[in-house]
Amino acid sequence: MAASLLTLGLNHLTAPLPVRERVVFHVERLQEALADLKRGIAAEAAILSTCNRTELYVSSGGKPAELMEWLAQYHRLAPGELQPYLYTLPQEQAVRHAFRVASGLDSMVLGEPQILGQMKEAARAAESAGTLGSLLHRLFQRSFAVAKEVRSTTRIGAASVSMAAAAVKLAARIFPSLKDQNVLLIGAGEMVELTATHFAAQAPSRMAVANRTTERAERLAARFNARAIELRTLGECLHEYDIVVSCTASSLPILGKGLVERALRARRRRPMFMVDLAVPRDIEPEAGELDDVFLYTVDDLAEIVTGNLDARRSAVEQAEAIIEAQVGQFMHWMRLREGVPLIRALREEADAARREELERALKALARGEEPAAVLEALSRSLTNKLLHGPTQALSETLKRK
Repeated sequence: MAASLLTLGLNHLTAPLPVRERVVFHVERLQEALADLKRGIAAEAAILSTCNRTELYVSSGGKPAELMEWLAQYHRLAPGELQPYLYTLPQEQAVRHAFRVASGLDSMVLGEPQILGQMKEAARAAESAGTLGSLLHRLFQRSFAVAKEVRSTTRIGAASVSMAAAAVKLAARIFPSLKDQNVLLIGAGEMVELTATHFAAQAPSRMAVANRTTERAERLAARFNARAIELRTLGECLHEYDIVVSCTASSLPILGKGLVERALRARRRRPMFMVDLAVPRDIEPEAGELDDVFLYTVDDLAEIVTGNLDARRSAVEQAEAIIEAQVGQFMHWMRLREGVPLIRALREEADAARREELERALKALARGEEPAAVLEALSRSLTNKLLHGPTQALSETLKRK
């Protein structure tokens, strides 16, 4: 049976943030989810889960309806709640999609590089869980190679406009000068590190990093001459900060409406600019309803991000051409791969015929028959056996024509 390839998922183009955050796979449960997916549906499986997308990559099994039902059940949702937002991509479409995602062509920020690292993490997680077979391994490795070629031969990553840069740009619209503001960063991951880099370049009055693990907060804070604080003390010091950017892996909100409301009272209604880059959200959406709070999510930043993309859009056509060529090569490899079992079966059948005829010839020689006659019979019989199958198949083909 030929191996099948299928991708099922949703992203920032098909689903709003309230839907996306309900189907996030948290790192600590990813291996368990992969094992469950392989055990019940697919021979191979990988899960890509980011703030902008959740996608299942499966091979050799798993119909779209089964995958949708599994995804919904895993997150305790009714299949009908997800169906309007999902896309299913079989075979060649799945390959093309993986190459486009890795190259940053399917991202909210065109050409952004973070997605490549996230795809590599997804492949590593699947390999660790024992769900990354030969087909998905090849798919991900080719995706990484294609992304490298796209980035090295086009200007798709030129003038990169990241979410972090967009947050700084938006803050500059609200405050006359960022040099007079205090900035609080919650989390210590790659996105927070990138955000810290952009804000530090604006030389704010003070910066602080809060994280559940104090050691990680201290390491990041030391790089930017910032203060490290414990996450549990936020209630005591939140009012000191004019700008708050949060991006953690927490499954529950870190900043609730009540906490923000108390901070505002302590600030005597001075405005707070808050950016929530996490999915699921770190800041309760209701906090954005408070007067003097300017709360933005990843989806809100999309419009700003798309403002400076002209330079990269001109490279999209070239990138798509590279991807199409690579898709063709991958599909050729898949077709060759599908023929391997048939070739193996043919070789085994031919070898069995060879052994049978050889044994018959040796018995004839042992009986004292003429060697030349034995060899003649051996060659004729072996030729007939080897050509019987192909000749029959050719005859059937000619009859149909």
